[in-house]
Amino acid sequence: MYHSVTGSRTQINYGRSVRLDSNITVLDCVRRSESPTIFVVEDEYFTRQGICGLLEDEGWGVEGFDSCEVFLEAYHHRPASCVVLDMHFPGMSGLELLSRIGAMTQSPPVIIVSGCSEISEAVQSIQGGATDFIEKPVARDKLIASVRNALAHSGHSNKASASRNEALAHIAELTTRQRQIMALVLAGQPSKNIAADLGISQRTVENHRASIMRKTGASSLPGLARLISCSDCVLIP
Repeated sequence: MYHSVTGSRTQINYGRSVRLDSNITVLDCVRRSESPTIFVVEDEYFTRQGICGLLEDEGWGVEGFDSCEVFLEAYHHRPASCVVLDMHFPGMSGLELLSRIGAMTQSPPVIIVSGCSEISEAVQSIQGGATDFIEKPVARDKLIASVRNALAHSGHSNKASASRNEALAHIAELTTRQRQIMALVLAGQPSKNIAADLGISQRTVENHRASIMRKTGASSLPGLARLISCSDCVLIP
């Protein structure tokens, strides 16, 4: 079961049927209070329904919102354990909402989902405080793993410190040239441009990129950006 909030109207969705709030049972309320609540902010109806359904299957309380503004209004009354947030909306953007969440006294972890595969967008999200960046269409296993990780690290400073130390250890394995190339890659520069700027061959750049991914353990560029964000390092191309 999950809430779907659109505008000022709240609905409870059970599969394909729709019921009003008055039909929530006491048992439903108890279950919701005992499990984490995930807020899904996505303006596309079927995508929102799909993501909410996947999360609900894991036993989490789930609430869906079709805009950043509606989410903010609801959040002040019932804080979330985690937020799954789209990037693009007609009104307030996902990045702006991410910034507002980060400014809150007790901000929940935020996972960004986006149909755009631009590395610059992923880097902006991670640097803005998102715990993960997932490309659409959202893969079930990747989403569930990301939410579990976000919930596990939420509010646990010792785990955050351990993650930071681990990230720093990975970065320490990189050579000066590899750190330089990593900074340019995360700035959105293609290998051809990096090669020209550094006066080396494109093949050499590609070899360095492969070594960077292997040494850091990152499986994707968003994952690499997340590692840098976790380490608190400032990269200068």
